[in-house]
Amino acid sequence: MLKKWLHKVLPSKPRKVLQKTVLPHSEHRISADMLSYAAEKVVKQLHKEGFQAYVVGGAVRDLLLGVEPKDFDVATNATPEQVHKIFRRSRIIGRRFQIVHVMAGPETIEVTTFRGGNKAVQNVHGRIMKDNTYGNIEEDAMRRDFTCNALYYDPVHEEILDFHQGVSDIADRKLVIIGDAAERYQEDPVRILRAVRLSGKLGFDVEERTAAPIPEYAGRLKNEPVARLFDEIMKLLFSGHAGQCLQKLNSLGVSDDIHPLLTALKSAGKAEHGIIAIALKNTDERLRADKSVSVGFVLAAVLWPQLNAYWQEYRQQGQKSVPALNDAISTLRDTVEKGWGVPQRFSAIMREIWQLQPQFDNMRGARPHKLLSQPRFRAAYDFLVLRGQVGEVDNDTVQWWTAFQYADNDTRNQMSMAVQQRQQQELRENGEVLKRKRRRKPRKRKAAPAE
Repeated sequence: MLKKWLHKVLPSKPRKVLQKTVLPHSEHRISADMLSYAAEKVVKQLHKEGFQAYVVGGAVRDLLLGVEPKDFDVATNATPEQVHKIFRRSRIIGRRFQIVHVMAGPETIEVTTFRGGNKAVQNVHGRIMKDNTYGNIEEDAMRRDFTCNALYYDPVHEEILDFHQGVSDIADRKLVIIGDAAERYQEDPVRILRAVRLSGKLGFDVEERTAAPIPEYAGRLKNEPVARLFDEIMKLLFSGHAGQCLQKLNSLGVSDDIHPLLTALKSAGKAEHGIIAIALKNTDERLRADKSVSVGFVLAAVLWPQLNAYWQEYRQQGQKSVPALNDAISTLRDTVEKGWGVPQRFSAIMREIWQLQPQFDNMRGARPHKLLSQPRFRAAYDFLVLRGQVGEVDNDTVQWWTAFQYADNDTRNQMSMAVQQRQQQELRENGEVLKRKRRRKPRKRKAAPAE
């Protein structure tokens, strides 16, 4: 009661007033027809119901850069419950901060309520744990991470609302954090990875004040939930500019021991880890050409140098190729894979690609035909090509499998027979004989007893 009375009597602290800049269509050249049908529909329907609504964040930034956005987010002063009531095909998700997914045709629009300026619930490390406080558009703009993401586009009036000179920073190709950088990284350390991804993807320079605290606060990423950390690393890997993002990881001083995947990625520049650089380059090219990519395949390449080191170690200890590889996979899982947040559907693909690699040494008899029928053959073959590009596999082996998979059945039989004959000839020249596997005689069935 006393606190309430004091708040009424004593003057409150003056709130920081943001200088809002309204840019008309003539200054930004973004029109409503540049939005997706779903985004425009959601914004206009919220306006019709009497609420404020804007396309916000990365979509506005990309449109200003002349890049087609991959998705559109909407910010509004309607609460999640009110949004859910307006749109029949919608659902409220999130615990830390509730948002609404609105489905319109095949597209899903993420609708967030303006966040308030009240202090959110934080843990002992200063990380925000609960943030369901709502406010107005000015408060929401203060809560955004970077100035280039704090732009609000109104397709009804075709205006951009800019509270932090974000349009100017985009023109200068500069990434600037909103507020005190150290405090913002403490609230949410994942913003560090976003700074890496955005600066690498957009080709922006990270402003000095924004970059300075990163080496000190990057270690806090280790306290983040592994699933959330994995998701952010995947966004970095599949940004279409993974190579540039890796350069930013190193130049911004992000430490090596945050996550095993980041550790592997930062080693991509080493000669013995060239397979990572090639895989990421191929992935970037496919994404820019709007082609599909396999997460499991890319992860298999990123982790291959570590796995291959174990494999060769076990082979040098006298193990045969296949058992040695299986032991290497088990060792890798025991040492670094557990607790990564890698979904089972991806780790299973990784293991299947790895386990098929020794099978490519078998090019005679029925074995190559059996390998060709494996569901994961194509991915494993593509991985073999990668290994050939870094000199791990003989080029003749890669060319043989390239020809074998596209040949007709008679040609395949001739190819496998030729390999067998060549190996037999080599053994004879070395004074050895290729032993044929003895077949067991079929066991005689016992006669059924007479009834």
